[in-house]
Order: sequence, then C-alpha cells, then structure tokens
Amino acid sequence: MDFTEEQIHRYARHIILPEVGGVGQAKLLNSSALVIGAGGLGSPVILYLAAAGVGTIGVIDDDDVELSNLQRQIIHRTSSVGTPKVDSAAEAVAGINPDVKVVPIRQRLDRDNARAIFRDFQVIADGSDNFPTRFLVNDAARLEGKTLVSAAILRFDGQLSTYRPGGPCYRCIYREPPPEGHVPTCSSAGVLGAMAGTMGAMQATEVIKELLGIGESLAGKLVIYDALSVAWRTVRVPRDPGCPLCGDHPTITDLSAHGSTANVCG
Repeated sequence: MDFTEEQIHRYARHIILPEVGGVGQAKLLNSSALVIGAGGLGSPVILYLAAAGVGTIGVIDDDDVELSNLQRQIIHRTSSVGTPKVDSAAEAVAGINPDVKVVPIRQRLDRDNARAIFRDFQVIADGSDNFPTRFLVNDAARLEGKTLVSAAILRFDGQLSTYRPGGPCYRCIYREPPPEGHVPTCSSAGVLGAMAGTMGAMQATEVIKELLGIGESLAGKLVIYDALSVAWRTVRVPRDPGCPLCGDHPTITDLSAHGSTANVCG
C-alpha cells in the first residue's frame, strides 16, 4: 500500500515500531472490527481503534445518549444528549481520522441478526454491560469463527480476556447467565468512570494485536484488575471439555436458546 504524505505523518509512531511498520499499518487500514456498545468500554475502544487507523469500525447500539452516560462514555458530548449513540460515535470518529469508515448499526442485537452482523468483521470487541448480551455475543462469535475480545467493569474492578476459535470461550468460565438480579449492574452498584478508560484502552490494544497478529494473545487467560488496591492478576482459562458451546460434546449449535433481544448499553 502506498501511503499519502499525510498518512505517513499520522501513523509515524506506528510505522517506526518494528512490530507494526508500514506493512502492519497497511494491514490495519484494511482491517475491520465490530464494537458491541458505544458506552463506557466501547467509547475508548472506538476512539483508539479509529486513531490507530483500523479501516472499518462497526458500532452496534440502539440507545440514545443520556446525561448520566457522560461520566464514563467519553466518545459523547453534552451536545449529543438525545441523539443516537451510533451517530454520536460516528461523528467523533470523523473528527479523529478521515481514513476510517464507521458502520453505524442502530439495532438491538438478537439471535436473529447477531451472526449476520458478525460475519462482516474480523474481530469482535464486546463492551456490553449485561449477561444476556455477553452470552449472545460469545455464542455468535464462536459459531461464526470470530475472535472475541471481551472486557467488563463494575465499581472499581475490571476483567479482560480474548476468546479465539478453537480455544476456550466465555462459557468455559461462566457456564450459564446468573439469575436475574443476582449480580449487581453498573446502574445499581456504580462504576468509577475512569475504569472504563483503563479497561477499554487495554481492550483496544488486544484488538489491535489480534488484527496484526503480534505479541502474546490473551486467549486462554483472564486479566483481573482491582483499582482500589492497584492489583493485577492473570489467571489461566483452560478449555472446558463439558462446555455446551466449545466442549467435546456441544449442545449449543445455533442461537435459538437466546432471548429475542439483548441490551448492549454500557
């Protein structure tokens, strides 16, 4: 790929990295990622992928921007309140990098559309904040053979992992969604806004690594972060032979077991 003079200046700090270089930057410009949710986690993921020059970024979210979002959803502005999040995100990306195409998908993710939407993207980044969506995203990504980079935050805690085809999946850690109301949500328990930035930036890094095929993948590992004690832990996540999705005798072969809709807000 021949870079314009403007692109050489824009991506100079990438191009001088031996692990990226001109070949890697060209690869990013021709790559694609889908971000689930333009919320707390999705905001930094979208911004950093756009700044890095990931050529096509899909953003799926059916919510409008609310004032309470702005404490952590840094892609949106006060003037964006009341507008669709996908449109607000697309406007922010346009102001950062004209090389990047945003595919806004103002829909609820459901069992009928998830696989078709995922099919058009190389890597999936899950920034949702509820278990029905997380399980739906995991299952759709696995059935479509897509790499999934998944992050989660609550209060002062964060988690991050990558799930590659052929390796362990989210259900190898959490077999089934917990009963409704059993685990608190950000809306009921709160979340430090900067936690979304911490984990979202790490999530974007892992997406870029997967697109470039560089470094050590987080596949098979789970990173756990406690911000109050500044403690990081990395635990091994083996493939569960009894996993209903990726185990030795899978029972989940389509998305029919999921509810019709899932909320992707963050």
